Amino acid sequence: MADEKLSKLREAVAGLSQISDNEKSGFISLVTRYLSGEEEHVEWAKIHTPTDEVVVPYDTLEAPPEDLEETKKLLNKLAVLKLNGGLGTTMGCTGPKSVIEVRNGFTFLDLIVIQIEIVEKYTKSNIESQYPRVVADEFLPWPSKGKTCKDGWYPPGHGDIFPSLMNSGKLDLLLSQGKEYVFIANSDNLGAIVDMKILNHLIHKQNEYCMEVTPKTLADVKGGTLISYEDKVQLLEIAQVPDAHVNEFKSIEKFKIFNTNNLWVNLKAIKRLVEADALKMEIIPNPKEVDGVKVLQLETAAGAAIRFFDHAIGINVPRSRFLPVKATSDLQLVQSDLYTLVDGFVTRNPARTNPSNPSIELGPEFKKVGCFLGRFKSIPSIVELDTLKVSGDVWFGSSITLKGKVTITAQPGVKLEIPDGAVIENKDINGPEDL
Repeated sequence: MADEKLSKLREAVAGLSQISDNEKSGFISLVTRYLSGEEEHVEWAKIHTPTDEVVVPYDTLEAPPEDLEETKKLLNKLAVLKLNGGLGTTMGCTGPKSVIEVRNGFTFLDLIVIQIEIVEKYTKSNIESQYPRVVADEFLPWPSKGKTCKDGWYPPGHGDIFPSLMNSGKLDLLLSQGKEYVFIANSDNLGAIVDMKILNHLIHKQNEYCMEVTPKTLADVKGGTLISYEDKVQLLEIAQVPDAHVNEFKSIEKFKIFNTNNLWVNLKAIKRLVEADALKMEIIPNPKEVDGVKVLQLETAAGAAIRFFDHAIGINVPRSRFLPVKATSDLQLVQSDLYTLVDGFVTRNPARTNPSNPSIELGPEFKKVGCFLGRFKSIPSIVELDTLKVSGDVWFGSSITLKGKVTITAQPGVKLEIPDGAVIENKDINGPEDL
């Protein structure tokens, strides 16, 4: 049955003129692996906590050279690749999240460009593959059924970055320019800036792959973690964990770190592994419903490639290198006085003594960026805030200060306006009378 499904799909894909032969063969290869059911189950008893040799503490890295010429030499060996995959749909945006304004009129993309210009050259290019969505009940590519608009296609996850670099010709170009490593990071992670200590370490130790990890908090319990497994370093995602061990996986005691998706990868190693078709990352089936049609997307993740590279390591970095903006509550953090913007780098305000950020929970009225921005005349001061929970039709004036534990709830049908200049400390506000 699987063979019949595959031959029909193969025939339909061959007739798609919108994608290259490389994309067709990459897609067929992914579907073939999916249909063969070659899922590698993790044997829980074989999982070990990685040692400091495998997950290196950031503090133990040697200082990079201070000499300007030596620094330039190191930087000339590095290319930077930002993953622009995050569509801001959860925040009510129609395009990529990287064009959302973060601070001082700058978008994520502006900040990336400023940072890169400071460290050296910057080339803008788009190298991602597109694969056809599969209509679930017929197991045929949706574009061959007439859905040729963008909804018929999908990007196959950031695991596609390795073959895409090769197929686009970018990999050979970078190698010809003397580049040795690529630093890959999500465009919405404001903490993912080029780090000379990490680059210096990788070049001297000849590690082919490095994943930046950081200590888990209770907010990160679902994040993938690094494990030692059969003498290899491997990424363990929650989807791979047997049901009986999910709570153990989520515990901060046993699995103390998680993947930031800041990745440093050796370019020659990418070329070697892609040419050998050796990167068989775990397949992530992503079923969706689009325009009332049930479709299937098969994706892979770049972090899962770690086990195929030689001398792969993790580096346990400070939390400051992981500052993602996934929701408007994250946007509130980075737009507030908790951070300052210097030369495109978002830096934490030293006036905050608590190492962790405030916990912010905003109601559905704040979910979309436009609504969120409209409800604040200016972003409140939150340097001394521990937790904030806002629900209902709440509107904030300007120059407001929030401290300690604050809950603001507008009763159904009531518009609650927080006046300009209000200072709210350790308070539950349920109406104007509480202000």
